[in-house]
Amino acid sequence: MRKPLIAGNWKMNKTVSESIDFINSIKDIKNDCVEGLVCVPYTSLTEVKKSLEGSDIKLGAQNMHYEDNGAYTGEISPLMLKDIGVEYVIIGHSERREYYNETDQTVNKKVKKAFEIGIKPIVCVGESLEERESKKTEEKIKKQIEEGLKDLKEEDLKDLVIAYEPIWAIGTGKTATSDQANDTIKFIRESLKSIYGDVSEKVRIQYGGSVKPENIKELMSKSDIDGALVGGASLKKDDFEALINY
Repeated sequence: MRKPLIAGNWKMNKTVSESIDFINSIKDIKNDCVEGLVCVPYTSLTEVKKSLEGSDIKLGAQNMHYEDNGAYTGEISPLMLKDIGVEYVIIGHSERREYYNETDQTVNKKVKKAFEIGIKPIVCVGESLEERESKKTEEKIKKQIEEGLKDLKEEDLKDLVIAYEPIWAIGTGKTATSDQANDTIKFIRESLKSIYGDVSEKVRIQYGGSVKPENIKELMSKSDIDGALVGGASLKKDDFEALINY
């Protein structure tokens, strides 16, 4: 049985003081049947980790480099994240791919590094509106799976999380229907199974893209959706609580 993961991606929001105040307001949210996670800006990671002490909510980062250290001005080493106590890291978000030229090849390097040092990667895949309308959704996602998750160790798959985020639904207010989301997530699992076999059944696959309290219950009622990667709604206490307790 795959335990649902509700992950809040704060993106470039909340100062350190705002982060501490927010965590103190949500740290007691608890649902034994659901895993809660906040992926916060680098500047807030250390203080949020302290504030989460005693909470069931886990800590994640929004990106990392694939090298342990070196001359990479402005980048964050995976060892830095591990030292803080980060448990998850988002890799290959569509905003990183679009604005910062991330590729399936850099995603692959980061995923392997995350497993190497013991951080669980949340790997984002998804298609643009043009690709969906051209019926190229499966072609696009299959390529992202094959290249981004190439040559992983089978034992690592149990800690892999994939987030299906149709690019056209991120921050737009548009949401894939629950059937569209579920069908695509089924395809992702089938693609993963064709490479790695039955261990793919242990991989949690989330849906992301304008997820909010009003639609979370319907999405989570579907057979293959194992959680949600949430943007804006994760920044408000009542909304985040409603998502965890869908």
